[in-house]
Amino acid sequence: MPALSLRPTLALAAAAAALLPLAATAAPASADPQETVTVDPTGTIAADGTVTLSGTYSCLGNTGPVFVSSSLAQGSSNVRHGIGGTRAVCDGVTHAWANTGKVSSDPVQPGAADVEATVMELRPVGGLPLPRFHALRRQDITLTRS
Repeated sequence: MPALSLRPTLALAAAAAALLPLAATAAPASADPQETVTVDPTGTIAADGTVTLSGTYSCLGNTGPVFVSSSLAQGSSNVRHGIGGTRAVCDGVTHAWANTGKVSSDPVQPGAADVEATVMELRPVGGLPLPRFHALRRQDITLTRS
């Protein structure tokens, strides 16, 4: 699939992910216990500032595209930095995910970081793609130079 055709979908996923705080407060999560996402305890920072985060996920049943998104924060900052997104397959099997991205402001440093990973579907409802959250994990990790 050409990269250009994925851009509108990824932009839509990013916009829907921005609704996460609203959706989380509007309805409690009721994910199936088979729907999970994990975060590896170590992430990397390349010499050019590219951050790589990884883990595993499992999800069931979807009617729209599903993505594993990730973000991180460091120190006492309330700023979260989005670190890429990966297309997910919701077949009940555990799959690996890895997201990479550069932080545009306040570069991250090696050391402790708070990572949040989300498995989110853009489910069509009345012609609009609305977010449905399959799994969410927030975890402290260590960033190392690669």
